[in-house]
Amino acid sequence: QVQLVESGGGSVQAGGSLRLSCAASGYTGRRYCMGWFRQTPGKEREGVATIDSDGTTTYADSVKGRFTISQDNAENTLYLQMNSVKPEDTAMYYCAAAGGPSRCDVYGAHALAYWGQGTQVSVSS
Repeated sequence: QVQLVESGGGSVQAGGSLRLSCAASGYTGRRYCMGWFRQTPGKEREGVATIDSDGTTTYADSVKGRFTISQDNAENTLYLQMNSVKPEDTAMYYCAAAGGPSRCDVYGAHALAYWGQGTQVSVSS
């Protein structure tokens, strides 16, 4: 059973930076699509960024040029570098992973089988 644990959230002023981490455990074979999603109360979950097993990445238009997704396979860790953050980036951020081959883009949350508990990011103006 794959387990995902996020960390790195917190409070930051607009224009600042944060780096989120997602430690993955329980993998017994090949890794597939992984991604970051976010949600605020009363709103639908939104895809932020994904990275496929071949390194292909996708980003939501709202974060392109500001956020970077990456992974360290040796450490089984997924990262989200958040630069130039804005108040509208405030949300609970979730790490997710696929259990097998699947679509891998910011609109494909339903294709991801494993989810972490989330880490809160709050951006003040």
